[in-house]
Amino acid sequence: MIGILLIFPSITYAQYLDATWTVTEYFGELWYAEEEDIVGKQQQFFNGWAEGVFYSCDYAGQSFTYNAYTIKEFLNNKEFELVNQDRAFSKVFAKNGLVDKYKKVFVHRITCNGRKVVDRKVLYPFITVNGSKKAFYVYEGAIITLKLVNE
Repeated sequence: MIGILLIFPSITYAQYLDATWTVTEYFGELWYAEEEDIVGKQQQFFNGWAEGVFYSCDYAGQSFTYNAYTIKEFLNNKEFELVNQDRAFSKVFAKNGLVDKYKKVFVHRITCNGRKVVDRKVLYPFITVNGSKKAFYVYEGAIITLKLVNE
């Protein structure tokens, strides 16, 4: 594996998500949710099972995919333009010490197939940064910050 990384250094793997994450704060505006219903709550993922404040999947076809970006590529990505008004992600990343231009940003799409069509769910974008124990989720008008509790 190390030989492959030396030959192809651009190959990167996203942060392992199967863990417990706790919501620590948010930046922006919660349109319909109340702070006490989100901050301090947890989001958990474990081997096809998930439960938490934003998303649940009971061993019903959960899958993870992601795209990797440099910090600059991520901050300039048109897909996140609306939430990134007033440089919101730049401010959140700076506050969390995540502005190193060599770090990779992973934008995860987590899906649950469900047992029926009506059970299908998507958690997107769930954002992690290489080497950090923080994650970010765009919810309503805010960027939610989560901290890794355990791996």
